[in-house]
Amino acid sequence: MAQVRGRFASRLGFLMAAAGSAVGLGNVWGFPSQTANNGGGAFVVMYLVLAFLLAWPALMAELVIGRHGQANIVTSMSLGRGITKRFGALAGWAGMLTASLILAFYAIVAGWLLGYTAAPVSEALGMSSAASWLTTFDFTRNVSLTAVFLALTMAIVVGGVRGGIEKWSTRLMPLLLALLVGLIGYVLTLPGADEGLSVYLTPQWDRIFDADLMLSAMGQAFFSLSLGVGAMLIYGSYLGPEQNLPRLGVLVTLIDVGIAFLAGLLVIPAMYAARHLGVEIFDADGLLKSSDTLLFDTLPALFGQMGGAGDVLMVAFFALMSVAGITSSISMLEVPVSFVVERGWLGRRAATLAVGAAIMAISLTIAANFGALFGLVIMLTTQYSQPLVALVMCLLVGWAMSRHALLKEIQSGAPDIESSLFWKIWPWYVRLICPLCIALVFAHSL
Repeated sequence: MAQVRGRFASRLGFLMAAAGSAVGLGNVWGFPSQTANNGGGAFVVMYLVLAFLLAWPALMAELVIGRHGQANIVTSMSLGRGITKRFGALAGWAGMLTASLILAFYAIVAGWLLGYTAAPVSEALGMSSAASWLTTFDFTRNVSLTAVFLALTMAIVVGGVRGGIEKWSTRLMPLLLALLVGLIGYVLTLPGADEGLSVYLTPQWDRIFDADLMLSAMGQAFFSLSLGVGAMLIYGSYLGPEQNLPRLGVLVTLIDVGIAFLAGLLVIPAMYAARHLGVEIFDADGLLKSSDTLLFDTLPALFGQMGGAGDVLMVAFFALMSVAGITSSISMLEVPVSFVVERGWLGRRAATLAVGAAIMAISLTIAANFGALFGLVIMLTTQYSQPLVALVMCLLVGWAMSRHALLKEIQSGAPDIESSLFWKIWPWYVRLICPLCIALVFAHSL
């Protein structure tokens, strides 16, 4: 199987793909929203600490399982013997289902982003009715834009590891970074942005050890790195034995938290700039009025008061969000597609079309029952299934793999790792500390 599987052509290709998987809407919007609701700079400090103390070790566990297994998520997680092996396989099925369900609702939201990107262009071309349709909540509009987004995702995944995922990740990630930096430069010049910048960069030290803040920061760190859905496992399975896993894990984490930090530099000052113009941001308790819809309410309201420049900024901002969405969606689609291909059921093209169609059917069901299913699916996947699958991955690496096998796997790309501080600490971290902390996050969500 390892001889016919795809493989990343370069370390840069893996880094761009893995960072693209991690850098999605959870970073570009979720992180700033969590920051605004949890003490500003205090949340930023705790997020950065926990990203490296807890999320990075868990990311390493997922990468190790992937490269060790050199296979799809179900096969790779079938570690150990007897009931442990069956339990790992069951968790693999759960991870694959979780990735599919997340992509189903993710595609709906990403479709809205495409609509908001295209609306100002349609308005400028004199197609006001089309612009209105693109930004109006409607079943037909939701389904149509979801189909467009999934079609874009499928068009990339069908090209395989090098011709699709690696090729487009190395193009889209620099574009995302350029859009992000350009928007930050402009937003920071707006009246009121300096207040948002102060809130973002000045920690409220009396809140930094607040239990809710710490749990929120921990959950954000795990979610933003795409842990527990198998995306990093699959990308790890496409790495050669010569790659240094600890180094790659650090680089992916650095890129992920770095872009999350940059997103905060954009969104939070933009919130306060919008408030300066009279847009209501916070409720009486000082919390965001609606973290879920603020993306489609606050910033368009800000851009709408800026004339022609606002239209350009709105296109650039929602294009940024769309790029972030698609770099994550291709990794989620690859999880079930790789399984279907490696089981020999279908070739890559047919597997991509079949899996994409199945996910579109789920999206259609959610859109048709939006009030009942949208929030429920998000809750079940991100608050319950994702932490549990991540927990199982840590337990498998910590307990099902022997210490010798674990060392041998990591040594293949890092020959001197046995004498390093990493090897003295990480195996115990992933065996005890990471499972305990993930369990705390899960318990907090109950």
